[in-house]
Amino acid sequence: MIFEVKILGCNSASFAFGRHHTSQVVNSNQNLFLVDCGEGTQLRMIKQQIRFNRIHHIFISHLHGDHYLGLMGLIFTFHLQGRTDDLYIYGPPGLDEIISLQLRHSESVLHYRIHFQVIEHDDQLLFENEDLQIISLAMNHRIACYGFVFREKQRRFKLKRELLPETLGREELLLLKEGQNVTDSAGRVWRNEELASPPPVPRTYIYAADTRVLDGIREVAEGCNLLYHEATFTSEMQSRAEATFHSTAAEAAQFAARHHVERLILGHFSSRYQDVSPVLAEAIQYFPHTILAAEGQTYEVPARVASKQHASII
Repeated sequence: MIFEVKILGCNSASFAFGRHHTSQVVNSNQNLFLVDCGEGTQLRMIKQQIRFNRIHHIFISHLHGDHYLGLMGLIFTFHLQGRTDDLYIYGPPGLDEIISLQLRHSESVLHYRIHFQVIEHDDQLLFENEDLQIISLAMNHRIACYGFVFREKQRRFKLKRELLPETLGREELLLLKEGQNVTDSAGRVWRNEELASPPPVPRTYIYAADTRVLDGIREVAEGCNLLYHEATFTSEMQSRAEATFHSTAAEAAQFAARHHVERLILGHFSSRYQDVSPVLAEAIQYFPHTILAAEGQTYEVPARVASKQHASII
């Protein structure tokens, strides 16, 4: 099953050095979810050939402009293109008021309906389908801010159809898909592993928006397959990171190592860095499986590699 993340923007408060405001698209089995919508997001979507009509769910982490100021333009573009499909927007309190106010004062009546879901607390189930759950994750930022946990659901066992005996009925086949052993009409016991292949282990992607490092989310983050974590600064700006409720590359990497993350993507770079390679250099000292977000790049959510040894913090 497809499970991947495309980075549209990876900079923090200002455009700088060809980097844009935060936004990304999560693709789960061809269902696309837009996460944050900084200024210029729709232009980034056009450049990356992401069709607007495939976006039905938008998740906004918080109400700092670099994470949502592109939303209103995208909403109007949907309207001008004749969209009729409903749009679902998830965000902190106040986002619905901001959008409704602009629509009211511009006397705009959209061709489609917007459904707002206010994110009110941690561990709130925001979305669910047969493949995926999306859950809120409270951040530690200057204002109300949430990250998002994209968690695959457990899939059923896959039947080895060429080996299935004719003595098994529909009920037995369903039990095999659930991982159970079965007895056929002739009284023979069939072990599940003889007739079915185990499903892949469900994967988890976490989007950690603007925040100080949160060890309080360790149970959610433990063993995460792919973690996107802000790294606005390097450690030389530690005091600035603390004052603005952001994280350093070292802090994000140490967090990933402590919680046995499979792979770490760093983003939300400060405009003070024309060259972000020092961000990576700092992080890999603590967690070698770190990469930097690059706009236009797509990153697969990797499967767990059981034998891989992760860095430890001394």
